Amino acid sequence: MNKIFSNAAAAVADIGDGATIMIGGFGLCGNPESLIRAMVERGSRRLHVISNNCGVDGEGIGLMLEAGQIRRMTASYVGENHKFEELVRTAQLETDLVPQGTLAERIRAGGAGIPAFYTPTGAGTPVAEGKEKREFGGRACLLETALRADFALIKAWRGDRWGNLVYRKTARNFNPMMATAAKITIAEVEEICELGELDAECIVTPGIYVHRLVRAEVLRKPIERRTTRPRG
Repeated sequence: MNKIFSNAAAAVADIGDGATIMIGGFGLCGNPESLIRAMVERGSRRLHVISNNCGVDGEGIGLMLEAGQIRRMTASYVGENHKFEELVRTAQLETDLVPQGTLAERIRAGGAGIPAFYTPTGAGTPVAEGKEKREFGGRACLLETALRADFALIKAWRGDRWGNLVYRKTARNFNPMMATAAKITIAEVEEICELGELDAECIVTPGIYVHRLVRAEVLRKPIERRTTRPRG
């Protein structure tokens, strides 16, 4: 069993117009840069993208946004992307802004086979509009539905040809839960290892969830907002 694809373009070749895609990352950390660029080159349109945010102008998912590929965006915040902000303000992009913890749990629920759950987050705010409400322990809660996708594009640090994945520090973020919540999961890794080389105790995503694996072609790892302090 070998899930390794020759390049990112081959791995995303069947992602067509109108697909729903989960893309890992928090800001620019943990973005599958190679797979995102391959999607831009592929040119698929009218996509529904589910991700924590939309990268920044000229980086990450922002590249797909600027290419006019995204019809609908489900995210927790606009972030540093001015193009995203402009499209939201002018109603040119269908947008579902979801509280970050709720977004994470909706994705996790999708992977766990849980169709919906109640949460107090958003009760009494515009987030509650049109949602079923119940009270638990004297606290108002909203019914939130699970999220699933046709494809998940995720980023890991190391992987083997069976698709077992190890993540590195903060880049882990949304990637593991998205790997479980899509019909087809495509993983981009920095290093492909031999079978048995990965420490079994460090494998976060077992290969059963991963359908395709590709070695990263782009490793720029840009920083969303660089903050420094004067040296003494």
